[in-house]
Amino acid sequence: MILRSLQIVILVLGILSPASESLRFELQSGQTKCIAEDIKSNSMTVGKYHVVNPNEGHPLPESHKLTVRVTSSHGNSFHSAEKMETGQFAFTASEEGDYMACFWAPDHSPPVTMTVDFDWRTGVHAKDWSNVAKKGQVDVMELELKKMYDTVTSIQEEMYYLRAREEEMQELNQATTSKMFWMSFLSLFLCLSVAGLQFWHLKTFFEKKKLI
Repeated sequence: MILRSLQIVILVLGILSPASESLRFELQSGQTKCIAEDIKSNSMTVGKYHVVNPNEGHPLPESHKLTVRVTSSHGNSFHSAEKMETGQFAFTASEEGDYMACFWAPDHSPPVTMTVDFDWRTGVHAKDWSNVAKKGQVDVMELELKKMYDTVTSIQEEMYYLRAREEEMQELNQATTSKMFWMSFLSLFLCLSVAGLQFWHLKTFFEKKKLI
């Protein structure tokens, strides 16, 4: 119960906290970098990426191109783009698990190192609330209520998810305990059987030798 309560507290803090800033990383030509994100089924996710121009005010060099693939843990592809300077993807996860966003830079001589900005958001943070406010022409209070409603809904879904995982763990523990009981019973039965056979064998041996 303590562990479950701690998980829920961490989950609530994570959801209520502001969305994380975009990730910036370096990628050398001829190499691949993959980033994983654990996404629940039916959760919306959006991602944006672009190569940082090393020379402001000048066109981006032709060597600074990316090939991007987004796949699920089951190997299904959700985004694919080649020789991109900038791009984005958005989809609703059809399956639960780790999703991988892999960035590959083609070989170049001499080798070059490019800087990539990547912003990946899921769940509540995947929604563009500024666009919601503009399209719906709602006031600030309505906008905040919409945010709170979606946050509470997300927390409720996470709690149901944790409860289901807890039930799965309990069933697994019960099954493991049952198997261990029967294994212990079988081991005890085998040990007693071997001991009985040894006693019978020694008794027969001594009787043949007329020692008893």
